[in-house]
Amino acid sequence: MNLNNGSRKPFIYYYLIVMAVVLFLNAVVFPLFMNQQVTEVDYGTFLRMVESGEVVSVEVQEKQIAFSTSAATEDEMIYITGRMDDPQLAERLLEADVEKFEQVIPKETSPIIAFLLTWIIPIGLFIVLQRFLMKRMQGGSGGMGNAMSFGKSNAKVYVQAQTGKSFKDVAGQDEAKEALQEIVAFLGDKNKYEEIGAVVPKGALLVGPPGTGKTLLAKAVAGESNVPFFSISGSEFVEMFVGMGAARVRDLFKQAKEKAPCIVFIDEIDAIGKSRNTAPGMGGNDEREQTLNQLLTQMDGFEPDSGVIILAATNSPEVLDKALLRPGRFDRRVPVELPDQVGRAAILEVHSQKVKLGPGIDFTAIARATPGASGADLANIINEAAIRAVKEGRMKVAQEDLDEAIEVVIAGYQRKNVVLTNKDKLTIAYHEIGHALVAAKQEGAAPVHKITIIPRTSGALGYTMQVEETETVLMSKEQALEKITTYMGGRAAEEVAFDRITSGASNDIEQATRIARAMVTKFGMSDKFDMMALETTNNPYLGGDSSLSVSAETAAEIDSEVLEIIKTSHAKAKGILEENKDKMHELTKYLYEKESITGEEFMEVLGQ
Repeated sequence: MNLNNGSRKPFIYYYLIVMAVVLFLNAVVFPLFMNQQVTEVDYGTFLRMVESGEVVSVEVQEKQIAFSTSAATEDEMIYITGRMDDPQLAERLLEADVEKFEQVIPKETSPIIAFLLTWIIPIGLFIVLQRFLMKRMQGGSGGMGNAMSFGKSNAKVYVQAQTGKSFKDVAGQDEAKEALQEIVAFLGDKNKYEEIGAVVPKGALLVGPPGTGKTLLAKAVAGESNVPFFSISGSEFVEMFVGMGAARVRDLFKQAKEKAPCIVFIDEIDAIGKSRNTAPGMGGNDEREQTLNQLLTQMDGFEPDSGVIILAATNSPEVLDKALLRPGRFDRRVPVELPDQVGRAAILEVHSQKVKLGPGIDFTAIARATPGASGADLANIINEAAIRAVKEGRMKVAQEDLDEAIEVVIAGYQRKNVVLTNKDKLTIAYHEIGHALVAAKQEGAAPVHKITIIPRTSGALGYTMQVEETETVLMSKEQALEKITTYMGGRAAEEVAFDRITSGASNDIEQATRIARAMVTKFGMSDKFDMMALETTNNPYLGGDSSLSVSAETAAEIDSEVLEIIKTSHAKAKGILEENKDKMHELTKYLYEKESITGEEFMEVLGQ
C-alpha cells in the first residue's frame, strides 16, 4: 500500500474563493432582488410632494420615513427621508388623501437573539472554516501540512507486490548484495541465528556516490524478504518547530514495531545524523540534535528479535555522528561504489531489457567507453539511445545510437546551428589532432576512439575521446605524466601550426593542473616532498574537494613543483608535434573535411 497523498492547494486558495463568491453576490445576485430604485430626499421635499399629491403611501420607521409615488409613471418610485419630530404629520397625510399610511413601532430585540447573531453564529462560522482549512493542510505533504500533523511521520509504506524489486534488478554491486543477503536470510528464517546465539545487525549503512543504486538495494532487500518497507528521507524529520522531528521519529518506529518484521529505510540520513560537535561559539541546531538523539534512543530500544531492520543511505559518511556508527546501531557499513567495467556491462543489460535492441549490440564496448559512470548514468545512456532511435525513424536501438548517447551524456547535444569561421574551424581541428597525435606517440596513453570538431551544448567546440583497452585501478607516475602531456597537445599544436595561442585550451589546462597537483600533494610522486601528506580530501563521494594543510612557504614550493611538471610536459608535447609536423597537417586536413573521424580512421591516416 502506497500512502503517498496527492498535492493539496494552499490555504490562501480557499480565502480567494470566498472573496470571489462575495464579490459575485454583491455585483450580480443582490441587484437582481432590488428591482426598485431608492432615492434619498430631504424632509422639506417630502412635505412638498405630500402637498402636491404625488405621495401614495408612507411608512414611518424608527429613524427614517419611506414613501412611494407613482407620479404618472408605470414604475413605482421609492423615496426615503430622515424622520423629524412632526406631530402634524398624520394630519397632513390625511388632508393629502394618502392611500396608505403605516407607522412601524420598533420592537425590542431579544437579548438572546442579539447575542446569537452578534457572537455565537460568527464565531461558529469561523471555527468551521478554520477546522476545514486545518484538515486540508494536514492532508497535504510538506509545508504547513507537516507543521500541523503533530508528529505524524510521512513514511511511505510499500509491500513486495508493489515495489516488485529484487536482487535481479540490481547489477554491478555484487559485494553489496552479498553483504545484504544475511539480512534477507534473517528476516526469512531467524531461528537458525537464534539457535547458535548470533545477533543480526540492527542496521546497515549504505554509503557511496550518487546514482549507484543505494535506494534500489534497500527496496530489493524488502522485495526479497517479502516484508513491509518504510521509506522516508532524512530531511522530512527536520521542521521549523522544535521537537517535531523527534515526535516523527517516535511515530515512525511505533509503526515499524506494529508491522514487524519490516525494513525501515532512511534516505540521506546525513540530514539529521551530522556530528553534534560544533565549533566553540558557533552554536548548534537544537531541532536536528533532538531528532538525532531520539533516533539513537529508538535504535537502542529495539530488542534483538524485534524483526525491525534499519537501512540508511548517505553520500557523506564522514560527517555522521560517531554514536550512529557504533555497534548496536548501524553495525554494518556496506560500500556501494561506482561499478567496474564488468559491472557497467551488466547494468546496461538490465536497463536494456525495457527497450527494443537491434542486432550486434556490444555492451562491453559501451562499458569500456564509460569509465566512472554510475548506474544512473548508464540508465540515462540507454534512454538517450532509445530516444535517438525514434528520432532517426528506427524501431530498434542500434550500436550507433548507444555511441551517440555516450557523447550526449559526456559532452551534450550537437549544436548544429553554430556557424564557425573557417579560421576557427581550422584552429579547432589542429587542436584536437594535437591531442590525438601526442596520445598516439606515447606508449602508455589510451588509444584514440573518436575525434570531432562539432560543437556541443556543454561548451566544447570539439573533443578527442580515448578509451582504455583494459580497465585499471592504479595509475603510475609515468601514466600521470602521459595524461598531462596529452592535455598539453592541443595548445602545443596551435603553437606549432600558427605560432599563436587561443583560449581553447582552458579546460585542458585545468585538467592537467589538477593531475599535476595531485601527483605532488596526494600521490607522493614528487622527489622533493616524497611521501609527505600535504592535502586532505573532503567529501570523497561528492566531488572530492581538497584542502591544503601546509604553511605558506610549503604552498609556494608546491606551486613551483606543479609548474615544473606542467612545463616539462608542455615541452614534450611540442617536441612530439614538431617531429610529426607533416602527419599533423595531413590529419588536420582530413578532420577538417569530415568533421568527425573514428580512431581507426585516425590510425590509418597516421600509418600505424
